[in-house]
Amino acid sequence: MNLILFEPDEIARPLARSDGRAAHLLEVLRRREGESFDAGVVNGPRGKGTVLAIGGDSLALSFDWGAEPPPLDPVVLVVGLPRPQTARKLLQEAAALGVRALHFAATEKGEPGYAGSALWRSGEWRRHLVAGAEQAFDTRLPEMTHGRPLAGVLAALEAGAFRIALDNYEAPQALGNLELPRKPTAVALAIGPERGWSAGERHLLRGSGFTLAHLGARVLRAETAAVAAVAIVKSRLGWL
Repeated sequence: MNLILFEPDEIARPLARSDGRAAHLLEVLRRREGESFDAGVVNGPRGKGTVLAIGGDSLALSFDWGAEPPPLDPVVLVVGLPRPQTARKLLQEAAALGVRALHFAATEKGEPGYAGSALWRSGEWRRHLVAGAEQAFDTRLPEMTHGRPLAGVLAALEAGAFRIALDNYEAPQALGNLELPRKPTAVALAIGPERGWSAGERHLLRGSGFTLAHLGARVLRAETAAVAAVAIVKSRLGWL
């Protein structure tokens, strides 16, 4: 991790030696008493932490906070709810890329059982967002929802967002060739589940203002498609 994040209510407490962040400080960064490290408050400022004391059960830390990082980029990912291992990758990559929101939607071809995964029930999903933000040296986490029907997710999108849906079958042009507005207020990118969009969902997407585009002839995994699509859009709009 390039930045060690703490919840707001953690910064005044000792850090348990059993915590993975303590292990990272001592075993990976090899910090000793009096030495500093890069730290941040989730959705708050970045700054420097200092190891004040290393005890048998915990570390005593102090912090000196600086400015908050800039807002996340106005990119919204809508993804057909995938298998949990794919969702874990998407959570980390979306946070690392700095998207503003990530919505896992229930789709017609998606597996309904994925919604009941421990990933969502236990709150594990948040840990993956934090890991992605730490990788990117940022403190801000994307908004995240899961399990809502696709129609409900689309209906709740920002009205002025430019809307693109990736599709391997009926998209008439590549995402890289799609004409984008010069200064959109936001961009919504929709990516289907492993089995793709249904005919009804393509109709729904088009009716909700989405333009279909593809990423070439190769069939990509959902997490790979998401990274490629966000990178293309951010590069073309000057958001990198």
